[in-house]
Amino acid sequence: MRGQILTRIPRIYRESQHRVSVMDASPTTNERQQAFSMTPAALDSLATDGIRVRYLRLNSGEDHWHLGLQWPQELHTTLVNGEVFAALPAAPAPVHAPWCLTLLTDTLQLAQLQAVRQFVAAQGWRPVAADTLARREDCTVIRLQLEAGLDFHSARHALLVLAEKIGVELVLQAGASQKPPKLACFDMDSTLIQAEVIDELAKIAGVGHQVAEITAAAMRGELDFQQSFRKRMSLLQGFTEQSLSEIAPQLPLMNGAQRLLSALRALGCKTAILSGGFTYFAHYLQANHLEVDVVHANQLEFDAGSLTGGVIEPIVDGARKALLLEELAAEMDLSLDQVIAVGDGANDLPMLSLGALGIAFHAKPKVRAEAPQAIDGFGLDAALYLFGLNDNQIANLLDD
Repeated sequence: MRGQILTRIPRIYRESQHRVSVMDASPTTNERQQAFSMTPAALDSLATDGIRVRYLRLNSGEDHWHLGLQWPQELHTTLVNGEVFAALPAAPAPVHAPWCLTLLTDTLQLAQLQAVRQFVAAQGWRPVAADTLARREDCTVIRLQLEAGLDFHSARHALLVLAEKIGVELVLQAGASQKPPKLACFDMDSTLIQAEVIDELAKIAGVGHQVAEITAAAMRGELDFQQSFRKRMSLLQGFTEQSLSEIAPQLPLMNGAQRLLSALRALGCKTAILSGGFTYFAHYLQANHLEVDVVHANQLEFDAGSLTGGVIEPIVDGARKALLLEELAAEMDLSLDQVIAVGDGANDLPMLSLGALGIAFHAKPKVRAEAPQAIDGFGLDAALYLFGLNDNQIANLLDD
C-alpha cells in the first residue's frame, strides 16, 4: 500500500518569500496538482469542473482549510499559486471532538467536498480538525472532527440522504469510538464470504429457488429467522457430508476480509464469527483463511453421512448473536464500548446496536437505514479507517 501513496515532490518555482507556484506536479503527464490554504468561503467559491481533491487538512484552532487539488493540464483555472503536496503523515491527529464524520469515495471531486462542508455548516456543526486517512488513486478517505450537539439518529439519516445524492459514503460516529476495538464480532455469510452458504447448498440440491426466496425474505426482516431457518433446513434433507467438503474450498472470501482480520490480530483485538450459517464452514475458514479466535454458528445434523433436515438447538438468530456478543465481552472483561460488530442482514441488527460501532456491510436497504454505521462501496478493510487509522499505519500493521 505504501507504494500507492503519492510522495513525489514536484519542481517548484519561488515567486516571492510567501508565494509558491508548483510546476509539473502531477503523477501523470496531462494533470497538475497543487496544495492550497483557503478559508471555507474561498473553498465554496471555487469552480469545480474537473477538479479532484487529493487530501484535506484542518488544524485545530485554524480557520483555513489545507487542500491538495488535481486537475487536467488543459483546464483553465485561477488556481495558480500553491505549495508542494504534503506527504501522508505517519499518523493522523488525535481525536478530541465529540463526533467524527468520515468521507469515503474512490475519487473525491471538489463539488462533493463543497456539498459536505455546506451541509455541515447548515447543521450548525463546527469542524475543528480534518485529516486525510487515504489518498490512493482508487480511494480517498477524509475524517472531520466535529463540535456539535447533534441527535445521532436524525443526523445519520440526513447524512445517508446526502451521501446518496452526491455519490460518496459518509459515516458518523462518536469521537471516542475512533480507536481500535478489543473485540470484533462478524457475521459470516455475505460478510466474511461472498455467499449465503445455505443458498449454495440448495442450488446443488435442486431447491435453490425455494431456499433463496426464504433467505432473502429473512435477511430483509420479513420472516422470523428461526422459522425461516427450519424451513430451509428441511429442504436440504439428504444432502451429503461429502458434498459439503467439496463446497467449502470454493467459498469466495469477501474483499478485504483477510487484511482486516490480520490487522485486527496485529492490534491485539480478539475476533469472533457469530453466524446464522454453519459451524462446518466457519471452522473451515478459521483453519484455512481467516485469523478468527472464536466461532459460534449453527451445527448441522447428520445421519449416515447425510443431513437429516432437522436443526440442533440453540439456533443462532439475531437475539442469540447479541447475547453471544455480550457474553464474549464479559468473558474478556471488556465494556461494550471496546467491542464492534459487522454484518449485512436484519438478523445482525441486534448485535450491531450494542458496541462502539455497528457496521452494516454491503447491507440490505432496511439494515443500512437502521444500523449505526454503514460501508457499501469498499472492502471490509475500510473499517480500519473508522478506527482512526491512516494508510501508513495500516501498512505498518500488515508489514509486521
